[in-house]
Amino acid sequence: MSRRLWRSWLALGAALALLLPGAAWPQSMTLCRAKPQLLELGSQLTIARKAIATRKQLRIIALGSSSTSGYGVSNPAFAYPAQLKMGLEKALPGVDVDVFNRGIGGQDVEEMAARMRAEMEGNPASLVVWQTGTNAAIRQMPLDKFERWLRGGLTLGKSLGSDFVLMNLQYVPAVVAAADKEAYEKVMAAAAREYDAGLFRRFDIMRAWYEDGMPYAQFVQLDGLHLNDFGQKCIGKLLTRAILNSLTGP
Repeated sequence: MSRRLWRSWLALGAALALLLPGAAWPQSMTLCRAKPQLLELGSQLTIARKAIATRKQLRIIALGSSSTSGYGVSNPAFAYPAQLKMGLEKALPGVDVDVFNRGIGGQDVEEMAARMRAEMEGNPASLVVWQTGTNAAIRQMPLDKFERWLRGGLTLGKSLGSDFVLMNLQYVPAVVAAADKEAYEKVMAAAAREYDAGLFRRFDIMRAWYEDGMPYAQFVQLDGLHLNDFGQKCIGKLLTRAILNSLTGP
């Protein structure tokens, strides 16, 4: 993204914050919500299920970039990996739940795939939540390169014995402005089907918030890219529900 365009999104975010103050939003807009079909991952997460059933243990690696690391939240507990841990612990009494936050700001799909073996061998997990696609879309990474690294990472990760949930792009001004953003979504959806990975449709969930009348300033920071406290907490809660749906479903 060019420096001029980035400054434009900063200005847009500031304008939103000024024109849409939190006190003016209807209470209904502050609710964390998603249609049930958007919380269907499309995978039964059989490895994670077995770990819960046989060892009473669920170890998760959250692999990603700045939205996984929790950039900009006012409290680390608001980052979605922390919210995921809290939600799963509450829903799965008697199960030892660990969520390892392995988000590194600014990284893209190839950097995450390159460190996947080290991350997974150092913290053997039955489930990996892999958040990617946002930086690739903003930086206009060639689609074939994105797909190659994504599939290579999934091939390696699955060979190391973990289930996967792919978390796709954010619906935020910086991504909405990117060309061919839906193409990255489609690549991730196709890879999820081929590798029996879950797909957490973050892009569609957040787009539904916006189209239902929730202003960007409710869930996005002034930079037009990173999620604020509400956005992070809500994504964490919805991801928890989606994973639980797969773990406890037929």
